[in-house]
Amino acid sequence: MSQSSDSNFDAQRRRLMQAAAAMPLAGLPAWALAQQFPTAKVNTTKLAVTDTEVTVGQLHSATGTMAISETGSIQAEQLAIDQINAMGGVLGRKIKVIKEDGASDWPTFAEKSKKLLVNDKVAAVFGCWTSASRKAVLPIFEKENGMLYYPTFYEGLEQSKNVIYTGQEATQQIIWGLDWASKEKKAKSFFLIGSDYIWPRTSNKIARKHIENQLKGKVVGEEYYPLGHTNFNSLLNKIKVAKPDCIYAVVVGGSNVSFYKQMKAAGITADKQFLLTISVTEDELLGIGGENTAGFYACMKYFQSLDNPNNKKFVEAFKAKYGAKSVIGDVTQAAYLGPWLWKFTVEKAGSFDIDKIAAASEGVEFKEAPEGYVKIHKNHHLWSKARIGQMQMDGQFKLIAESPNLIEPDPFPKGYQ
Repeated sequence: MSQSSDSNFDAQRRRLMQAAAAMPLAGLPAWALAQQFPTAKVNTTKLAVTDTEVTVGQLHSATGTMAISETGSIQAEQLAIDQINAMGGVLGRKIKVIKEDGASDWPTFAEKSKKLLVNDKVAAVFGCWTSASRKAVLPIFEKENGMLYYPTFYEGLEQSKNVIYTGQEATQQIIWGLDWASKEKKAKSFFLIGSDYIWPRTSNKIARKHIENQLKGKVVGEEYYPLGHTNFNSLLNKIKVAKPDCIYAVVVGGSNVSFYKQMKAAGITADKQFLLTISVTEDELLGIGGENTAGFYACMKYFQSLDNPNNKKFVEAFKAKYGAKSVIGDVTQAAYLGPWLWKFTVEKAGSFDIDKIAAASEGVEFKEAPEGYVKIHKNHHLWSKARIGQMQMDGQFKLIAESPNLIEPDPFPKGYQ
């Protein structure tokens, strides 16, 4: 190339850069973004960020009893990342994913999180499902200063600079759902059931306090079973004797298949018994079968059947990628929010640095969220609606009720700690 050609090329490049600088961030081509946000400025803490690529981690149970619940999260996060990459990535960098399997084992989650943060130096991690897995990795994220986007509805009573909680906490699910059960179903007596680990036990502790102190109701039974448990016959006999107005079910993972099938075999069906769960989504119903659950209720913030333009686009894209028979549950949708919220926050901060992302998170919106709209609160939880769905024969939910407004997240509700 001649000297004249060189100068012409440089002049053209400068004109393009000047034009790019005047464009809104979302409209910039990837190369212009990368030029505008040089790696030395957007990555001052030695994360896995280059001029063309940013590496993130995925940490879910691809195997074990929790795979039935977490596979959807893996799929939704990958879909979001693919869509973001198709739009040019984040600050002009394509997202590369390192996938790790927590294998439904909490020490494994801790080990894999340390690998992702210390060895791989990922810029963010999208992962965990159970509170036990989150509690196992939290000290590592705080020590190594990583950022976790956690998608599961959970018991609350936690807040961290190093976590964005994209699912709902207790006031947005447990308390709102019990209020609905009391008002609309006139439930006064409750039988609490859960898998035996942090989230179900703490959720039922909150539920009991609300039932007894606020609703002036009565808990007539409370039982817990190990993850993966498959024989619920003695429990079902206890339920028949107690005759509760409401079975409040917080059974998690693959155990749900046995629980609901055995419940139907024992004659405990929706025409005779009101059941409200906060742990069964479309993902679990795919394994349980709608014929075993039809008529029961769940309190979630998202159902695949939600009728809004954002959700129609999301469901169409998900099924195009994972097949017409694939389903989308509450946590799957919340997992989809993670990569998008991270992208928007990085772009707001103009940096991949964890401290800058943590500081910039408050107020970040996702207007195209399938659930309708979400915004990050200063406590790193999301403003979201609460909804009640009734299980249908086809494994989907019929929307029965929803909160009129977004519910402000309150992970430390007074009187429930």
